[in-house]
Amino acid sequence: MDLMEQVRSKAKANPQKVAFFEADDPKMMEVVSELTKAGLCECYVVGDGEALRAAAEQTGTDLSNVVVVDITDADENEAFALRFEAAPDCPFKPKAVRRRAKRPMDRALMMQRIDEVDITFGGLCCSTGEVIIGGQTIIGLADGIDTISSCGIFNIPGWEGSEGNLLGFGDAAVCVDPDPEQLASIAISAAETVHALMGWEPRVAMLSYSTDGSAESPMVDKVREAVKIAQERRPDLAIDGEFQLDSAINPAVASKKVRRESAVAGKANVIICPDINVGNIGVKLVQNFAHADAYGPFLQGFKKIVCDCSRSAPVSELVGNVVMSCVRAQALKEA
Repeated sequence: MDLMEQVRSKAKANPQKVAFFEADDPKMMEVVSELTKAGLCECYVVGDGEALRAAAEQTGTDLSNVVVVDITDADENEAFALRFEAAPDCPFKPKAVRRRAKRPMDRALMMQRIDEVDITFGGLCCSTGEVIIGGQTIIGLADGIDTISSCGIFNIPGWEGSEGNLLGFGDAAVCVDPDPEQLASIAISAAETVHALMGWEPRVAMLSYSTDGSAESPMVDKVREAVKIAQERRPDLAIDGEFQLDSAINPAVASKKVRRESAVAGKANVIICPDINVGNIGVKLVQNFAHADAYGPFLQGFKKIVCDCSRSAPVSELVGNVVMSCVRAQALKEA
C-alpha cells in the first residue's frame, strides 16, 4: 500500500468535517464532489448559496450529501452568530461577529473555532497571507509556537532513507527568513505534523552549510540558536543540528562528521531549511532531478488544521491534500 492509499484508508475510517470557503469555484466544487463520492470526509460548502448551487450544476456535483452554508440566509446567520457568541472566549464584539459571519473564509474559520467543522480548506482565490491572517485571528497559534509555517513530504524514487523513500521537509513556502525563535517553532511544528500524518517518531535535522561547528558565521549561529531553543522548549522531541544535508540523512557521512552521540545525525526523517531560499530551491531540485512527488505544503502552527492550497494544483492533488489534512485532524483530536 503506497502513501496515498494509506492516508485515504485512515481518512475513510474516521471521516472529518471539512469546510470549503471557495466552493463557488468550479475546481473546488470538483474536489468536494470527489471527496463526497469516495466517502473520505464530510463536506461543508460555505458561501453565497446561489453561487454554490451554480458551481454544483456546472460540475455535475450532487449536493444531497453536502452541507450548504448559505451566508446570504439572514436567519441562519443570526442563529450562527448567537452560537458563536455563546462559546467560551468569544474574540469579537457582536457587530464584528455578524459582519464576519457573512464572509465565506471567516465563517468557515468561526465554525471551526466552535467545533462545527474540523478543517478549513481554500486558497484558490484567497492569498496565503489572507488565510494565515484569518487563521491567526480566529483560530490562533498552538501552544509554544511563535509563527505559522509549512511542512511537506517527499516521495523520492530510488532513495532509501530511514523511512524508505519518504522524507519530511519544512519550511519551503511561508517563512522567508525566520529568526532563531521562529526556526525553532518550525522544527517543533514539523515534528508534530509528520508524526500526525505518518505515525513516525520524528527525528528532525536543522540544516546549515556547517556540520557541528565546521564553519562559523551569523547564518550558522542562527541555526545553532534555533536548535538550542527547540530542545529547551520540547526536550521530548529528537531535534538536532546544525547539520549539512548529507550529515543529516546519510549514516556513513554522519559517522565521520558528527563526533558525538545524536539521535538524529545520519537518520533524520524530517529536514528543516534555514530560510525560504534554501527550502524553495531544494524542493524544486528534488522534484526535477529526482522526479520526486512533494506532498504539501501543509500550513502548521495553528491550534486546528487550517489549509491553504496551491492555485495551480490539479483536482487530484487538492483531494490528496484534503485527505492528508483529515488524518492530521484525527491525530490532533487523539492528542
